[in-house]
Amino acid sequence: MNARTLLTMACLAGAALTSSAHAQATGDTLKKIKETGSITLGFRESSIPFSYLDGQQKPVGISIDLCDAIVAKVKQQLNLPRLEVKQVAVNSSNRIPLVANGTVDIECGGTANNAARQKQASFSVATFVSQPVWLVRTDAGIKQTSNLKGKTVVVTQGSNAVAFARKVNEDQKLELNIIQAKDHAESMLTLDSGRAVAWLEDDILVAGEKANARNPGAFALVGSNFDNIYYGLMFRKDDAEFKTLVDGVLGGLMKSGEFDRLYKKWFESPIPPRNMNLAFPMSDKLKERVKAPSDKIDG
Repeated sequence: MNARTLLTMACLAGAALTSSAHAQATGDTLKKIKETGSITLGFRESSIPFSYLDGQQKPVGISIDLCDAIVAKVKQQLNLPRLEVKQVAVNSSNRIPLVANGTVDIECGGTANNAARQKQASFSVATFVSQPVWLVRTDAGIKQTSNLKGKTVVVTQGSNAVAFARKVNEDQKLELNIIQAKDHAESMLTLDSGRAVAWLEDDILVAGEKANARNPGAFALVGSNFDNIYYGLMFRKDDAEFKTLVDGVLGGLMKSGEFDRLYKKWFESPIPPRNMNLAFPMSDKLKERVKAPSDKIDG
């Protein structure tokens, strides 16, 4: 974590103690924002292309752009043209607690919406549809999941992939050695260094790390039979007013075509810091959600 992020979190600590209890208990996010004159966005440091740090250590990505549009709407609705926007780095392990306790008002990352997480937080309409896959070292000779028997694999701590890896290990009796990394960047480093032969994570996230690797050809994607996963922006639960605002903004972007433009910007064009192109066209499942926005977690 960089010095700027540490300073930001230190400054937030005191305010969070007083304001978060009220926000957590009532879910009145807009009321909290109005009272404090600030909104706090959670960002990821290595979730390409949703939310990550560019060459200047600035948070960028499609989720950051979507949150910027939400901030603009909050400023308008609350008549707060000088609204202070704070940013806090979050990871797979602490993102839900930081949203739930009021430290973060909305997480601008790449977080999967599922039934277990809905007990702790709320989600916007879907902003992406993904599927877990294995990213493997090409020199390991892994062509399908069964080839992983007895091997060491890595997953990111706090990710859905932890449970997925354990389940496939048990169901297929693979005798995997499953190790956990603190974030996606460390998972990729674990794979790149040879400490694991495969990394299980959502397709777009591993595609991003592969494209950003020193030698992308040293890695390959191996498919799986996991179900589709629906991403959304995450915020405190039981806050219908804030959810209405968030979903209204996203729905408007989807209806106007601006969401499609942002998708092309981040998934099908050169992006910082290395001007790599993920070349990841919009899936039919996401096209369905853009046409008819929904926060359903199946279908």
